Amino acid sequence: MPSTKPAGQTPVFETAAATGPALQELSVGDVARRSGVAVSTLHFYESRGLIASARTAGNQRRYPRAVLRRVAVIKVAQRMGVPLAEIAQALSALPPGELPSQADWAALSAQWRQQLDQRIEGLTQLRDQLDGCIGCGCLSLKACPLRNGEDCLAQAGPGPHFR
Repeated sequence: MPSTKPAGQTPVFETAAATGPALQELSVGDVARRSGVAVSTLHFYESRGLIASARTAGNQRRYPRAVLRRVAVIKVAQRMGVPLAEIAQALSALPPGELPSQADWAALSAQWRQQLDQRIEGLTQLRDQLDGCIGCGCLSLKACPLRNGEDCLAQAGPGPHFR
């Protein structure tokens, strides 16, 4: 018997078959709803090897429930500024289809913490230099530490150069 759902939503059928292994698998729409990530993003993650799915006889994607934790790890790492290639490399060391453990997360976060600390240090230095630059107003291509730190553009020869 279908459950009562608001208009516009697909009814859910509860059967005895829905209590077995099928409950452990999620459709791409289920993962999108539960993780807050667009279906197209999940397809992209899968194409990059960040997550994996199995296919049904009807060629529909089915994900293990553990994919929700992997997507959460991906989103946190992206928010910290970790490139997807580095996230994929880190996740490749984890057992596929299983939840990352606390020890797994500790190893990943220790690796990314160092990168984050370096990024914070660089941004803090940039912020402090920006205050001085706004004060002088020169934005000189020869002397500005923000635009031409340590006169590195002079080594590129004459003409406009971009970093």
